[in-house]
Amino acid sequence: MKHLFLLRHAKSSWDDPGLDDHNRPLAPRGRRASALIAEHLREARIGPVLVLCSSARRTRETLERVLPVLDPVEVRIEPELYGASSEDLLLRLRRVPHEVEAVMMVGHQPAIQELALHLAGEGSQLERMRAKFPTAALATLTFAGGWSELGHRSAELTAYVKPKQLQGSTPSKD
Repeated sequence: MKHLFLLRHAKSSWDDPGLDDHNRPLAPRGRRASALIAEHLREARIGPVLVLCSSARRTRETLERVLPVLDPVEVRIEPELYGASSEDLLLRLRRVPHEVEAVMMVGHQPAIQELALHLAGEGSQLERMRAKFPTAALATLTFAGGWSELGHRSAELTAYVKPKQLQGSTPSKD
C-alpha cells in the first residue's frame, strides 16, 4: 500500500499588506497549529519518504515546523506547486517513482482539498473533509498500485485531522 499525506499550510499572517502572497509568513496561530500537527505526526508515526512542498513562505515554514519529527526524508521545494490546480498536483504525484511508499504534499487551498476529494473513493471522514479543510489540516489517503495509476476514487481516506481537534492534547508555544 502507498500512503499520501496532504497537508494544507498553517495559518498565514496578513500583518504586512505590502508583502506579496508568496512571501506571507505564518501567523502565531499558524505556528501553534504546526506544532500540534507535528506532535500528531510523531505520535501517529507518520513517515513519508518524500515531501513535495510549495515554494511559498508559509508552506516552507509549516514544513520546517513538522520536519523535525519525521524520519530522515527527501524534501523537494517545488515552485510549480504554488498556484497549482488539483489536476496539476495529481500530475506531479503521478511522476513519483514507483518504489516510493509514502509522500507528503504541503500545499494550498483549494487545490489540496479538491485533490483529496478527487482521490478519495471512500472513508468514514470524507464528509468532514468535504465540509471544511482548514489551515494545517492533514488528510491521509492509502491506495494500492503505483503513483502513475493514481486517479479519481482510487484511494481511501484513512484519516483526517484538523489542529482544532488536537488542541489541549499538547502544550504549544509560538
